[in-house]
Parts: sequence; structure tokens; C-alpha cells
Amino acid sequence: MRDTLTAAQRVAIARHPQRPNITDYIAALFTDFFEQRGDRLGGEDPAILGGIACFHGRPVTVIGTRKGKTLEENLQCNFGMPNPEGYRKALRLMRQAEKFRRPVLTFIDTSGAYPGLEAEARGQGEAIARNLMEMSRLSVPIIAVITGEGNSGGALALGVGDRVLMLENAVYAILSPEGFASILWKDAARHAEAAELMKLTAPDLLELGVIDDIIPEPEGGAHLAPAIAMRQVDRAISRHLAELDKEGGRALAAARYQKFRNLGAAAPKEDL
Repeated sequence: MRDTLTAAQRVAIARHPQRPNITDYIAALFTDFFEQRGDRLGGEDPAILGGIACFHGRPVTVIGTRKGKTLEENLQCNFGMPNPEGYRKALRLMRQAEKFRRPVLTFIDTSGAYPGLEAEARGQGEAIARNLMEMSRLSVPIIAVITGEGNSGGALALGVGDRVLMLENAVYAILSPEGFASILWKDAARHAEAAELMKLTAPDLLELGVIDDIIPEPEGGAHLAPAIAMRQVDRAISRHLAELDKEGGRALAAARYQKFRNLGAAAPKEDL
């Protein structure tokens, strides 16, 4: 069944309200989680959850976009759309991880950064851009896991990793299929057609070199057998983290920077 899923069907699975979120991953994969709040500049954003935890006994920094599973939780977390305070909080935690030599693990599930006027007035674009710059410079390992929907700069602000992993039915794109269809055809109803064109599924992105690995899911989606999905995520993170531990700090940062610089670059033409 999984091989016959369309891009639109994967989008629907990625958006399923009972799909495991950052709080589920923290509970299943980590111990001794200590949440840290606030950006130390002006506010706290519940749409980003972050703190220190132990992964198989090893101290790590965990950061993720947070959605709820009920209307009340979604309202509290702004439906997983972070404000600039959330990205600045994430950056504060990543700088702390650099100071204390802790790997950074990010979990991405967002329709995008909050686009409201007040967010823009408080520096939304600058906060995202600064995260991109600072993440590219960190000398500790960074593993980004796209667990559901990863759209726009709001996802990329936590996605500059040495390894970018995607769950099998997650999606990762510049915007939603509905937004793409509205811009291209002035018709959001053509979102299924847009999803096919956008190459936003894990197999598409692995082939394009945008991501580094696909994490298998139970048939029908991670929400149907979350314990199995968690074991697969645990194995993937463990394997990639062990590989990254073999690399030096500055060499790691240089390779990460070059990796993202090369995305989308055209192959050099042969000399005529």
C-alpha cells in the first residue's frame, strides 16, 4: 500500500491530528528532560518546545515545533506556527549546546512560521535568517528530523543539520500545496495536483539530495502504531549520531555549510 500512496495522501497522513508530536518523541526517546523557556529578549513561545535531555544516557539538546492534538492545545501552541520569540529561544538553546558540547536534535512539524503582522513587526524574518546563519556555524552534531509537515522558512529555521531525516510519510516544501496552487493557478482546489509537482515527499527529496535518510513508518502512518515508529526514529538517530561523532567540530561545521550551499546548484558544464 505504501508504495502506491500519492503525494496528496502523504500530505494528509503528515497532517493527521493524532500523529506523534514533539511531546510524544520526548517522552518515548529521552530521559531527564528539562524544559527551558523564554528567549531572554522579550517573551516565551509555546510553539517551540526545547530543553536538555539524555539520549541513551548522553546529554543532548532537544528542540521541536509543537502542535497540539486537541483544539485547546492547538490554540495554545498557535497551531505549531512559531513567532520570532520561539526561534530566538531555539537559538539560545543551540548556543548553549555549543558551549557545553551537546549534540542538537530538532524535530520539525509545522505549516510554517506565523505570518501575522505582529510577528513581522517583532522581527520574524530576521529571527529565521539568524537561525540559518548560526546553525551553519555550530561545531556540534546537528540532526534534524521532519516528523510531519515541514513548510517554508519556519521549518528550515530548525533544519540546517548535518543529517536531515524524514519520516516516510512526512512532507517538506517551500509552502503548502494549497498555497502553491493558489499562487500558480489561482485555485487552491488543485492542491493534489500541486503536491505531485512540488516533489515534497521523502522519496522525492532523498533522490534530489535534500534529505539524507528516510525513517520507515508503520503502514498507514505513525499514528497507527506510534511505539513502532518511535523505535525506528530511535535507531535512525542513534546510527547517524554515531557517524557524526567520528567527525571533528570545525570540519563538521564546514561540511554542513557546504552541504547547504550545494543544494540546487547546477552541475558544472563540461569544457567544450
